[in-house]
Amino acid sequence: MAEHLILLAAGSARRFGENKLLRPLNGRPLYAHGLAALLAAAKERPNADVTVVSRTPEILAAARAAGAKAVESPLSERGLSFTIKAALDSLKPLNERDYLLFAVADQPFLTAASVAALLEQAAPPTRGATLCFGEKVGSPTLFSASLAGQLRALEGDRGGRAVLRALGGECLRVQAESERELEDIDLPEQLPAPGEKESQK
Repeated sequence: MAEHLILLAAGSARRFGENKLLRPLNGRPLYAHGLAALLAAAKERPNADVTVVSRTPEILAAARAAGAKAVESPLSERGLSFTIKAALDSLKPLNERDYLLFAVADQPFLTAASVAALLEQAAPPTRGATLCFGEKVGSPTLFSASLAGQLRALEGDRGGRAVLRALGGECLRVQAESERELEDIDLPEQLPAPGEKESQK
């Protein structure tokens, strides 16, 4: 059984006005915080690997340098579903006992501890799980590879949340250490002020 940790870093960032994932935050690019959290969590899991899906050469190069699989996804401009499909294609062949964890690259306060807590659910009979804080749900999300067909059937800008909703009560909720971990950066003014301390990875 393998655990595939996937960082989705191919969004268009239309609301931000530029490639927000390259904007610096506490000394490193925005995407690098989430990548560090996934790499740290994977390091403690013998069957885990990390994949980064992006359209940005700098991000792909950094992923390779960090020991992650780098997957270029030019079709991601058409929507999130194309980024997910690119990840799935890169991981063929999948075993139904494998698990897929999807994280987004604009969520810089995610901790390795919360990723690890989500991965603790990566065992049968779990089919799906999501990180949350109280009643607020967010990313990352976890899927049994038996749901790869449903993920592949997504269209446009639809993400895996639709697949989790279809599971109903089967979708497990894993509590994050803080609500801020679920925060994603959509606008420039959301970036912390210079010198503000980031969450520890």
